[in-house]
Amino acid sequence: MLESAKSVMTLLGTGTSMGVPMIGCRCPVCTSTNPRNQRTRTGVYIRSPGGPLLIDTSPELRLQLVREQIDMVHAVVYTHGHADHILGLDDLRIFGYKLKQSIPLYCEPAVEQHLRQTFAYAFTPPEERLHQHSTPDLVFRSIGEDPFELLGLTFTPLRLIHGQLPVLGYRIHDVAFCTDVSFIPESTWPLLQGLKTLIIDALWDDPHPTHFSVGQALEVIEKLQPERAYLTHCSHRLDYEKTNARLPPGVELAYDGLQIEL
Repeated sequence: MLESAKSVMTLLGTGTSMGVPMIGCRCPVCTSTNPRNQRTRTGVYIRSPGGPLLIDTSPELRLQLVREQIDMVHAVVYTHGHADHILGLDDLRIFGYKLKQSIPLYCEPAVEQHLRQTFAYAFTPPEERLHQHSTPDLVFRSIGEDPFELLGLTFTPLRLIHGQLPVLGYRIHDVAFCTDVSFIPESTWPLLQGLKTLIIDALWDDPHPTHFSVGQALEVIEKLQPERAYLTHCSHRLDYEKTNARLPPGVELAYDGLQIEL
């Protein structure tokens, strides 16, 4: 188990559902040599007082963990059940094997149902499994909108709307992670007051039915006045250097590997 006086959040991935570079694209961002223009799918690693944990399991999870030299994960918290946030679930298999115990998955009931359908082999009863040692050892922990304790940290769920889908962001101490959001319900705004750091969805400059644009994200930041803000879930339309040059002070694009103290 990791022990540290400081809890640190690492953004494992900061890209949209297709990632950057995008398959088949030869645009200036997709062909850029700047590593901060290379964005894997969204996910978060947290080094907490009680052990390491994740928010979401992206399709690139194995590569992200190897890149950041992360050797262990004790739990996962999910925002929602879309493919770019869950398809790395099988990469949790090694942690259950090492720990000799189930890895808890914290999520809403609808996300649990989706995970059970998508990864049916992982949740079959042990006596029905054909390959006992190649199946992830996972257990669900149901959450709602009430705060919960996990590995020495308090997680406050933040109800967000992603198109028409209710999803969750999370506030951990004075840092809020709000990926995949196009609308913030009135009841959530008070939970976002007094932030030191806000990480928020900003797909690109144009309007989009399921994500904030850069302009919409900046309106949220202006209203909340966090000390610092990072734009995440960004597409290949946003060049790291050029976009940062036009953002207001205290706001910049997030990038894979960015570390934020909690």
